[in-house]
Amino acid sequence: MLSLTSVTKRYGPLTALDGVSLEIRRGEFFGLLGPNGAGKSTTMSLVAGLRAPDAGTLTLDGEPLTAASSRARLGLGLVPQHIALYPELSSDENLRIFGELYGLRGTDLRSRIDAALEAVQLADRRRDPVKTFSGGMQRRLNLVAALLHRPKLLLCDEPTGGVDPQSRNAIFEYLERLNREGLTIIYSTHYMEEATRLCSRVGIIDHGKLHALGTLDELLTQLPFEEEIRFPATPATAPLAARLPAHGELATADGTHRFRPRPDLKLSAFFLLAESFDLPARLFTSQRPTLEALFLHLTGRNLRDA
Repeated sequence: MLSLTSVTKRYGPLTALDGVSLEIRRGEFFGLLGPNGAGKSTTMSLVAGLRAPDAGTLTLDGEPLTAASSRARLGLGLVPQHIALYPELSSDENLRIFGELYGLRGTDLRSRIDAALEAVQLADRRRDPVKTFSGGMQRRLNLVAALLHRPKLLLCDEPTGGVDPQSRNAIFEYLERLNREGLTIIYSTHYMEEATRLCSRVGIIDHGKLHALGTLDELLTQLPFEEEIRFPATPATAPLAARLPAHGELATADGTHRFRPRPDLKLSAFFLLAESFDLPARLFTSQRPTLEALFLHLTGRNLRDA
């Protein structure tokens, strides 16, 4: 549906995007994951036509996607990182403005506004000024404002910043339902749990470059990873712990043994050894690599303030 080919964007001496190529499939829930200043919002603004690339091309359903291509951009919905509502106006008035900007009128607009407010549980606050809403309520209204014209591609640029857990979950459930109904979604975030829950495929971006791309399972294969087995450090497990240094590395901290077996030690052999000391399997956990571990491996651990 959406194609970026060798897209570059610079702001003076800063290269915000550096030759990014990416294809988004129809019906996909795609996550763009990266730290602050990685290039996520720049990517969204280029796709939305708010800025023009310095090099490369963008197409939507084969049509060039530029700041001047208003016809192609009608197929897009944008939920920006910052709230884009008129605080003095009511939720109903805000949605009417956004709907009319997309050419909606009369009973069609009214029915879409009614459905949108019901979907995000704001129908009872339709006459209230948006400035009286909580952050979560404003985020939910901001979301449906981008959907009134029924776009085929929805861009969500970190849409859950500063919201309460209930509103955050409501936004997730609504987006998941829209995606099941066929809407293609691009979702930028720096929260690992959001990408893990929502996205069928993830791209990790940093310093303007895509460093990894794939499903969660595909991405985790890129992480240098050693099996680690954890179990409590108790008198009952002490005999097992005494035997393990011959088979790998054993570390103990905060009342927990952490054992990393040698590559030639099979897990079945480890559990046979544990059973020989009458230790039940429920004492042991095996750590799985996580998206957060891969994210930090690819983007580093330095703090990002911009």
